[in-house]
Amino acid sequence: MSERYAIAIGRFYEDLAERLLAGALRVFSAHGHEQVACYDVPGAFELPLAARYLADAGFAGVACLGAVIRGETDHYDFVCAEAASGIMRVQLDTGVPCAFGVLTCETMEQALARTGGGKRDQGGHAAEAVLRMAALKGEAAAAR
Repeated sequence: MSERYAIAIGRFYEDLAERLLAGALRVFSAHGHEQVACYDVPGAFELPLAARYLADAGFAGVACLGAVIRGETDHYDFVCAEAASGIMRVQLDTGVPCAFGVLTCETMEQALARTGGGKRDQGGHAAEAVLRMAALKGEAAAAR
């Protein structure tokens, strides 16, 4: 059976979410993974728990996608830090690669630039990271 991959996507910024999702799906498809399961969550803060659910469900890797744009309060700092550390903790605790494909930008313009494809395609980069780390996990297991 082929490895199954998942995407957890924070939908707080719907337009950005769609662009991130398109980039990730494009990369997964280019690597032969046409059936990637996609799961919506309200925002970036919920991504670590979603990643844990998906890792525990047996997915070979999870691309965590979303966006946090700085506002006038400290909320940005807390959400960014907790999303990043939570996603890292899930992958370290479970051994399942979970990519941090969360935009952390000052402005919407910066966020849009990082979802535009090519070198600045955070969704695609997250999918690439998941695939590479899942391959490394297999390589390491074979080297035992």
